[in-house]
Amino acid sequence: MCSGKGKPLVPIGFILISLEMIVSANTGFSISIYNVTSRNIYLRWSKFSGAFSYRITATPRNTVGRSLLAHFSDVPVIGILTSLTPNTVHTVKVEAIDKNGIILAEAQTKQLTAPEIPVIDQAYSKLSNSITVEWAAVPGATSYLLTALDGESSIETIVINSPGTVAGLKAATLYKITIRSINSGGRSLPSPSKKANTVLAAPVLSVNSPSYNSIVVSWAAVYMAVGFSVSIMRSDGLGSMMKENTTHTSLVFTSLDPGTLYTIKAHAWNVNGIPGDDFTLNQITSPHAPSDVQVAFDTGTLRAIVSWIPTEGTLNYSVTASSGASKLNCSTSSTSCPLFSLQCGSEYSVYVVANNGAGSSKPTDAVSLKTVPCAPGSITIEEDNPGKLSVSWSNVDLGDYYVVFVKSDDSLEVHCNTSHTQCHFQSDCGFTYFISVFAYNKAGQSPLGDIFNYTTSPCCPSDFYPVFVSSDTVEIVWSPVRGAEMYETKAVDGVGVVLCHDTATICILSALQCNTRYNITVYSYSEIRGTNTSCVSKYVATAPCSPEIKNISQDDLSTISVHWQANNDDAIYTVTARGEAGLWHCTNSGNSCSITGLPCGSVFSVSVVAITTAGQSLPSYSVPLETAPCCPNDLTVTQVMQSITNISWSVGAGAKTYITILESPKGPAKCHTLQNHCLLGCITCGTNYTVSLKVISETGLASYCTYQDYSSSACCPSGVKLYRLGNNGIRIYWRASAGLISTDLYGSKGNFTCTPTSGLSYCDVTEIPCGDVYTVVVSPVPEKGSKLTFCPKKIYSVTCSGSSVGMVIYRGKRSAE
Repeated sequence: MCSGKGKPLVPIGFILISLEMIVSANTGFSISIYNVTSRNIYLRWSKFSGAFSYRITATPRNTVGRSLLAHFSDVPVIGILTSLTPNTVHTVKVEAIDKNGIILAEAQTKQLTAPEIPVIDQAYSKLSNSITVEWAAVPGATSYLLTALDGESSIETIVINSPGTVAGLKAATLYKITIRSINSGGRSLPSPSKKANTVLAAPVLSVNSPSYNSIVVSWAAVYMAVGFSVSIMRSDGLGSMMKENTTHTSLVFTSLDPGTLYTIKAHAWNVNGIPGDDFTLNQITSPHAPSDVQVAFDTGTLRAIVSWIPTEGTLNYSVTASSGASKLNCSTSSTSCPLFSLQCGSEYSVYVVANNGAGSSKPTDAVSLKTVPCAPGSITIEEDNPGKLSVSWSNVDLGDYYVVFVKSDDSLEVHCNTSHTQCHFQSDCGFTYFISVFAYNKAGQSPLGDIFNYTTSPCCPSDFYPVFVSSDTVEIVWSPVRGAEMYETKAVDGVGVVLCHDTATICILSALQCNTRYNITVYSYSEIRGTNTSCVSKYVATAPCSPEIKNISQDDLSTISVHWQANNDDAIYTVTARGEAGLWHCTNSGNSCSITGLPCGSVFSVSVVAITTAGQSLPSYSVPLETAPCCPNDLTVTQVMQSITNISWSVGAGAKTYITILESPKGPAKCHTLQNHCLLGCITCGTNYTVSLKVISETGLASYCTYQDYSSSACCPSGVKLYRLGNNGIRIYWRASAGLISTDLYGSKGNFTCTPTSGLSYCDVTEIPCGDVYTVVVSPVPEKGSKLTFCPKKIYSVTCSGSSVGMVIYRGKRSAE
C-alpha cells in the first residue's frame, strides 16, 4: 500500500514473524522481510549510493494473479506491500533507481503470506480455568493462536485445530477471545472477538468423620456462587447416594456405616444456575470400637499381650495401659499388641482404640490388669547368734505372700514361705549364703531383685596346739577353718598382751615371759564379718627361765660342785660340762649338784638348763672350767753316767711344763722343762731316790705325781789294774766293791768277759792272745736291766814274749760312750 508519490505507509504496530535478508550480488544492496500477515509483507532494504528512489514489486508464484508495484523515495528504507493474496508465495524485488530512471542495483526474495483470518463460531467454558473455542478451518493454516483478554492480562495458546482450549484462566471471569491462523510464512491478523465467561470454581472441601456413623463436609465461599450441591455414596458402589443442595458452606451426613470409605462430590452454581467445577474426594468414617478385649500377662518378662475382635475399616489399633501418671502404649495393624516394660506392683486400666484415616473410635471399656508384685526391698540380714540368720524385708504392693531362698556356697538350698516380712534360718560358720526374696500374687512371682550374699563369721580354730615352746617363744599351729582370711593369736598373762596376725595357720608368739602361764586364743577373721570373738582359749606355759650359775667349786681332781640361782617353779635342773673329752651331767631340783669323774687335763664349758613340763629353758651363760693336768702314765729313769740320770715320761694331758724331782737323804735333784724328758746331775751312785713329777697347765694348775722309787746304780769299781798271769793269762784287779762285778776286755783279736767269784776283787782271763791292745771295763752288774756302759775304760797293751804274754803296759783311759 503506497501513495502516488511513493511515500510509504508505515504500520503503527506489528508482530515480527520472520526476517530474511537478500543481498544483491557485487553491489552490497540488500533486502529483508521482518513481518508477514495474510495480505501484507513488511520489508526493509539497505540505502544505496546515488539512488534517487526505490521500486518494489511483489509477484505471486505458481498462481494466477497480478503483480503489485510500489515506489519509495530515497529517504525511508522500509516499506509495506498490501493487498496480497493470503497463503501465497510471492517474489519480492527491490530496485535502486537514480534520478534519471536508471536501475543502479536490485535485490529480491521469496515470501509466503499468512493464511486467511479465521472466524470464531462459538466460545464457551466447561471448567473454571479454561474456555473452549470452535472455528472453521482456514486453508494453509498449520496451527492457530488463541488469545483470551480479561482487560488486565492476556493468555495465548497455540492449537493445531478446532476446537481449541485456552487454559490458565480465572474462574467466573468474562474474557474476550480472538484467533489467528499460522503457517510458515507468518500469522494472520486477529479474528473478530467473542466474549465468554469461565464457570465457577469448585468448592474446596474439608471433610472429617467425628463419629463412626457421620461425616462433616465444609468449604470456603466460592466467588460468584449462589448455591452448592453436595452428594455422598459408598466408594464400593453399595447402597444409595445421598445428595444435598445448600446455600451454606457446610453439611453433615449421618447414618453412615462405620469404617467405610465414601466418595463426596460438590459443585457451586451461579445466578444463572450454571454449575461450576466439581470437587471430589474420598473420606472414610471413623471405626467402631473393638470388642471382647482380652489381656494375657507374662510374669517372666513383665509384659502383657492385649487382643480383641477386629472392626471394619480400621487401619490400626492403639492400646493404652495407664496406672496413675504412668502410661504405656502400643500400636498395631493386627488384632493383638504387646505391652512392654510394665511396672511391677501396679494395677493398669487397659483400653483399645481403633484408628483409620478419619480418626479414632471411642475407647473400649477399660480392662483391669494387675502385674506381679515388685521384688521386696529394704532387705536386712542379721546373724542374731552364731548359727542363726534372720532375713527381713519391707512389704510390697499387691504382694500376697513371700518366699525366701537361701543357698549356701556348697549348693545346698533352703527356703521359707510366709505372709509376714521376716524369716529365720539355721546357718553354719564360714559359709556364704546367697539370699533372694520373692513376692507372689495371683499374677505370679515378682521379678528377681537384688541377690544378697551374707557371709557368716569364720569358724574358730579349735585344734590349735603348741609345736614349739621356749622361754620366750611359743609356736602355735592349727588346721585351716572355713571362712577365715586371717587369724589373730592373742596371748594374755594378766599383765600384758602379745598379738600376732597372719594368713597362715601358724603363729610364733615371741617376747614372752619365761616360766609364765599364758591364756592363748586363736581368733579367725574375715574382711566381711571381722573377727569371730567367740573362739575359746587354752593355757600354755612358757619354758622355764635360764638359770644363773653363781659358783663352781672343785671338790677334787675329778669332781666339781655347781651352784645356781633357782628361779623357776617345779623345775629340774641339769648341769652339763662340755669339753673335747665329752659330756658330763648332773641333775637336781634344788640349786646345786656335783659332777664326778671329770678327766684331768681338760677344759670344759659348764652350763645349767631348767626343765619343766612346759619345756626346757635356754642354757645359762657358760662358765669355763679347767681340770688339773694329768700325770703322765709312763715315767722312765735311766742312768746315763755315774752321776747323771735321764728321766723321760709320756705326755700328760693339759700339761704345759714339768718339774722332776729325785730326792734322797743326801739331797734332791730337780729339773723344770717344757719337754717330756730331763737330765739330772749330781746323782750319787748306789743311792735310793724317791721320784716325783709336778705337772703344770698353761693357766698354772698343777698336779703332783709320784712314782716308784729309783735306786742309782752301784759305784764303778776304782783302782782297776791289769797284771800278767802265767804264760797266756791276765788278771784284772780293782778295789773291793759291793755287789756283782762284770769285767770285759775288748781287743782286735777278741773280746773277753769274766765274772769274779762273789766277795773277790779280781778276775782272771786265761788264754788271752798277746800282741794286742785291750780296752778294759769293770762295772757293777744291776739286778735288773742291762750292763752299765758308763764306767771308765782303761787301755792296756799286752805284748808277747815269744808266744807267751809278755809285758802289760797301761796306755791311759777312754771316755764312756
